[in-house]
Amino acid sequence: MKEKLLELQKNSYVPISNFPVASYLITKDGKEYKGVNVEDASTRAGTCAERSAIFNAITDGVKKGQFKELHIMTSSSDIGMPCFVCRQMISELFEKGCKIYCYNKEGQVVMHTVEELCPYPFSEDDLI
Repeated sequence: MKEKLLELQKNSYVPISNFPVASYLITKDGKEYKGVNVEDASTRAGTCAERSAIFNAITDGVKKGQFKELHIMTSSSDIGMPCFVCRQMISELFEKGCKIYCYNKEGQVVMHTVEELCPYPFSEDDLI
């Protein structure tokens, strides 16, 4: 997965931060969906690699609960974690036991479950 993520980072559009991030989402049936971060000058209209991959899967018809795992690589020597906007989306669409793999640019990896990353999720149940 390391090499695939490194190659995918090249597709990031990051003219401001110069901080490419790549993500692969894998569904329970083994399909893979790619995502990269995309920035713009306002810095608010862009999106993270994790959500980019999730949006691609949803666009292709993948439904809540069909996600298996998510792989994320930053261009840093530090292992990066999903931002809280991404964690919100992950907590809504992935089951609690799904695995989230976070890599640094050297390929070192840390794995967390969705429940570990999002111990107190806000969900549709909270809207009642």
